[in-house]
Amino acid sequence: MPPATPNDPRAVGTAVACYTLWGLLPLLFMAMAANGFGAPEILAHRAVWSVFVAGLVLLLAGQWGEARKVLATPRTLAWLALSALLIATNWSLYVYATTHHATLEASLGYYINPLLNMAAGAVLFREKIDRWSAVAIGLAAIGVVIQTVALGHVPIIGLTLAVTFCAYAVIRKRVPASAQTGLFVECLVLLPIGAVFLAWLTMHGQATGFSSPSGLAWALVNGPATVIPLVLFAWSARRLPLSTVGFIQFLAPTLQFACGVLTGEALTPLRIVSFVFIWAGAGVFALGALNRSRAAKRAVALSETV
Repeated sequence: MPPATPNDPRAVGTAVACYTLWGLLPLLFMAMAANGFGAPEILAHRAVWSVFVAGLVLLLAGQWGEARKVLATPRTLAWLALSALLIATNWSLYVYATTHHATLEASLGYYINPLLNMAAGAVLFREKIDRWSAVAIGLAAIGVVIQTVALGHVPIIGLTLAVTFCAYAVIRKRVPASAQTGLFVECLVLLPIGAVFLAWLTMHGQATGFSSPSGLAWALVNGPATVIPLVLFAWSARRLPLSTVGFIQFLAPTLQFACGVLTGEALTPLRIVSFVFIWAGAGVFALGALNRSRAAKRAVALSETV
């Protein structure tokens, strides 16, 4: 596995592109819902069409040999089946949230996720959590508590999104398979489920994606919309510390939050207060990252003068 290098500009740029695409994804699902797609059908199309795009990516990367090796290795295959289950659960909740006026709660989940990434990085990969990061986690935790009070219930969708994606990130960082190969195998695992459900919808005349050329176009978009961000994520996550990935990930929920607000979801004063705490946590973490970067540069400069 490539070493984790927080100053790798290619990995950082790839992660930024990934989270920008994820942050704007609610707009696609909202548009599909407005055109007659239900959340289960959207998920099924994601599962089916992603295989073809992931296969193309694998072909371009020249990694079919690695894919065959992974498919013949039960232990690796089992881990990727588990990661496929986690990402499918994450997809399900996310599509449901964005098509049922709960995008703000979904964004909350992805604000929590970087904090879990930092904790996982410390426990599993011995990445250090300094005082800046600890304060950031504390502020965001307060925000989550206030959000719970504002909603009147524990934000189950948000918490589940955070936990499932953190677990997915940990597994993909440890599995001995390239980003392209791992994603292709995950898509293969999910393919039968999506295909069977689409066949059932078609038999009952309820498949919006097959009812018209425009419906099919909306369905096909799910392939690249699903695969491209995941490829970018898996490639960058294997080259960056989880703490760095966690910081960049604040970009996605910020864009999701904007999508929710712009589409008219309720934003009460108490919810605003909760997000202020979460944003403050992100800001503190950013200052800490900047401080660490400057300290590292000073250390390098000092070593070069010795």
